[in-house]
Amino acid sequence: MFTSLDALPFADRLIALRHALHREPELGLDLPLSQAKVLAALDGLPLEITTGTALTSVTAVLRGGRPGPAVLIRGDMDALPVQEESGVDYASTIPGVMHACGHDVHTSAVVGAAHLLASRRAELAGDVVFMFQPGEEGQRGAKVMIEEGVLEAAGATVIAAYAIHVASTMLPLGAVATRPGTILAASDSVTVTVHGRGGHGSSPHLAVDPVPALCEMVTALQTMVTRTADAFDPAVLTVGSIHAGSAFNVIPASGTFQATVRTFSPATHQKIQAAVRRVVRGIADAHGVQVEIDYQANYPVTVNDASEAAFALDTMRSIVGAQRAFQAPQPLAGAEDFSFVLEKVRGAYLMVGAVPPGVDPATAPMNHSPQAVFDDRSVLEAASVLASLAAARLELADASAGAS
Repeated sequence: MFTSLDALPFADRLIALRHALHREPELGLDLPLSQAKVLAALDGLPLEITTGTALTSVTAVLRGGRPGPAVLIRGDMDALPVQEESGVDYASTIPGVMHACGHDVHTSAVVGAAHLLASRRAELAGDVVFMFQPGEEGQRGAKVMIEEGVLEAAGATVIAAYAIHVASTMLPLGAVATRPGTILAASDSVTVTVHGRGGHGSSPHLAVDPVPALCEMVTALQTMVTRTADAFDPAVLTVGSIHAGSAFNVIPASGTFQATVRTFSPATHQKIQAAVRRVVRGIADAHGVQVEIDYQANYPVTVNDASEAAFALDTMRSIVGAQRAFQAPQPLAGAEDFSFVLEKVRGAYLMVGAVPPGVDPATAPMNHSPQAVFDDRSVLEAASVLASLAAARLELADASAGAS
């Protein structure tokens, strides 16, 4: 296994890579600059490298010195449409785009893990697949990579998969948290458009006003959640956008609102989706308006395999100690498309603290904030976490094979 001290020989190049990615962030599935940086950073390592067809992904396979199964570690590469306000000297040079979620750290950490594992290649009883993924922030990049064969890149389906996410808040630098079962929510998006008949504000009886229906839908959905979801298996519905009309005295012909829905189990996911449709259609009928519902189930629940989460936690405790590696008490309401990987293979998703020393994790700006800052040393911490999980999981598989 590895510690962040093992990554020190690679520290300068990994932090330089992180800064380079941060200065030139890219959105979505097409990340040519990021892909080129990753390929350059992997150059010279004994890897079998392929790139994606439908997206600018990078898949690299490290063959161990002894035969065995394969495990996968993932790093996402895409940024967010956020104008940076962090004040760091390597801030984004691309207007309106920022690595506000720490994916530049993730990418650099997986490169670091590749260097660490390659340095002990002869000891590995199996192979490691390094998954560099575009399009995590809403474009289902992991699903596309699965369709292009990333899980079978080493020749057979990987026996386990791991990913980390750095946190600019909550966790101190280097602390690691995970949990069995649900760790992140499913994420859906809903767009509701109400069609009435426009008219003058002085004569609403001559029009069919979509605005009262729209407003009633928004408030009714909040009540619906509290009466549909189990208090111990909750749901979150937030309306983030609502638009209707263009003048104070004109009844518009239509109006729209958009919402996000977060659920923590497949059962509640299905129940809330059906309830949203039922409530919206019922209110539309009551008001005599027409309604269109565009309900997109974006990312499923991210569910850690219980045995893999326990293995990951035990591995981390042996490296950083029980005080810095702990079981998270509850899931987070964020969503992740590593969920698509965990639907196919066993694995675990972990959170790694990246809050700079001297900053209170309780008040530090959150991931996705324009002010979010991730300490450079989190690259080394995350690299050692991923490399250790891969090496230890292959060692466990080898021991199990020997015992049988």
